[in-house]
Amino acid sequence: MLQQTQVARVVEPWHRFLDRFPSPSSCATAPLSDVLRLWGGLGFSRRAKALHDSAKIIRDEYDGLVPRDVEALRALPGVGEYTSNAIASFAFGERVAVVDTNVGRVLARALANDVLTTSRARALANSLLPRSDARAFNQAMLDLGAQFCRSTPRCDACPVRRACRWRIDGGVDPAPHSAGVSRTQGRFEGSDRQLRGRILALLRERPRQRRTVARQLDDVDVDRFDRVLDGLVIDGLVQRRGPVLDLASG
Repeated sequence: MLQQTQVARVVEPWHRFLDRFPSPSSCATAPLSDVLRLWGGLGFSRRAKALHDSAKIIRDEYDGLVPRDVEALRALPGVGEYTSNAIASFAFGERVAVVDTNVGRVLARALANDVLTTSRARALANSLLPRSDARAFNQAMLDLGAQFCRSTPRCDACPVRRACRWRIDGGVDPAPHSAGVSRTQGRFEGSDRQLRGRILALLRERPRQRRTVARQLDDVDVDRFDRVLDGLVIDGLVQRRGPVLDLASG
């Protein structure tokens, strides 16, 4: 849920989700449509399908227990290096670095005073890991980036300002374009992402005929509507039953 989504938007859906699905197996057993309904408001609904697919793998191949091994985690649908390392570190205390956009800014400014490639940022983060309690270190780095080393940094209040190479040596801010962890999202208003969300929101309420959905989205060109709808079907989020559209059952 936290992939490309702010914590404030995730808290309520996360609690709601765990109340309904307290374990991977309970999520795996439920139809995908139930997962998609609980995902409402978070966007990027392909993540919901990836989570459902991952839950089925965890149920079937790991006896319902989330694997702690980074490589096993990374093999799950929708899980990349950041997510796998975050789970391994915070859930299981594994000694792996967690590098997101926030951490990338700290590394680029405070440590390197240089624009960092993704691989260089990860190597630098790994070199900083303490021998014990890497989990606390990773959390501190994330908080440092989120609270102080922001896009517009709060240098005067930053607890590492006296050791920050960028503050000491000066120069152009190296943080933009460093680490390459998150890609900048395009404009949401009027985008296909917004239209996908509008279609899914209608189908979360109940199945509807395609013409009914198209009529309720009469501000959208029909060719664009069909293209976006086809994308939702291809992604396995929507299913067609003749003229009727519904959330995919998985």
